[in-house]
Amino acid sequence: MVDNSSLLRNLMARGRIRLRDGVALRQIPPLLPQSIGFQKVEGMLLGLAIGDSLGAASEGMLPSERLRRYGEVRGYLASRISDWRSVGVPTGDTQLSFWTLEQLIIDGGLVPDNLARRFCEHRIRGAGSTTRAFIRNWKDTRVRWYRAGLDSLDNGALMRVAPVLVPHLRQPSPLPCVDAAIAAMITHNSYASNATCVAFVNMLWQLLGMGSAPEPRWWVDSLCGTMEELEGDARYAEHRMPLWKHTRRRVNGALRRKLSVAEACEEWGSGSSLFETLPSVLYILARHAASPEEAIVRAVNDTRDNDTIGAIVGAAVGALHGLKGLPQPWIEDLLGQTRADIADDGRVFKLLLQAKRLFWLSG
Repeated sequence: MVDNSSLLRNLMARGRIRLRDGVALRQIPPLLPQSIGFQKVEGMLLGLAIGDSLGAASEGMLPSERLRRYGEVRGYLASRISDWRSVGVPTGDTQLSFWTLEQLIIDGGLVPDNLARRFCEHRIRGAGSTTRAFIRNWKDTRVRWYRAGLDSLDNGALMRVAPVLVPHLRQPSPLPCVDAAIAAMITHNSYASNATCVAFVNMLWQLLGMGSAPEPRWWVDSLCGTMEELEGDARYAEHRMPLWKHTRRRVNGALRRKLSVAEACEEWGSGSSLFETLPSVLYILARHAASPEEAIVRAVNDTRDNDTIGAIVGAAVGALHGLKGLPQPWIEDLLGQTRADIADDGRVFKLLLQAKRLFWLSG
């Protein structure tokens, strides 16, 4: 197993990674019981791909515009990319996540330089400005991987970080959170993004071990509680408070007022900034995590950056409910591609099978 603990300590000591030390980077999470089966992990990663693909054709639209054009989206929309078939076609959220999984399989764990290289090998559908800048830094300018990421508040690292826990499924250690921090900083190296990614992977691990949805307040308490130590009191040019504090205030306030998802997301925005994405994700989960289908539907319909918010929500409810909790038509009609330049239908399913053999059955 690849152990990146000393690498992370070195990055922190040299100020390469924007992240404060915290308990999550040292504590050992509970061992996942064999009885949960790999179907929980499959649910997490296919939930991510499904949420991404359900939102792909209407990404960036205002919810009101999307509703007028498509009605309530509860299935894959036909688009030019899918040759006008109603099937699940990925964006960069799925691509980067499953490229991460594939590289983890090849290396037996996280080797950051190899992962950075993998992100630069193929065309990314809808790559954000931060990811494009990272590619220029690493591929064209030839800077080292730990210098290539930007101090960005975009959600582009959070959307792809879930797979880093997979190599650690059978071996309890602090390494899932360590790897989350390192994988995140490759492209988006801000205190907000790194802290969110670590806290989200920590949350996903807990969800994999749960049998039912936690109470609504748990979502913000769990994630923001972890973030508080890692992000600290970081401030940003356009925000007066750290992300964890902003998110806690927004989500808890909306829960007290019993807002709908659409009302809450309109109030604070639901774009690609983590200051909009994170409250939206946690509010959807607090309101609808008991029903994975409804949680993903609300993410896809009631937000603007709906493919990414759908992917993040999908990963969380997939980890909680497993593959069995996801609607079968969404799974059957998911093309499972990871490439934009060739037709590699079914690739995500093949990678999940390889990951199961390597990281679950041989653990």
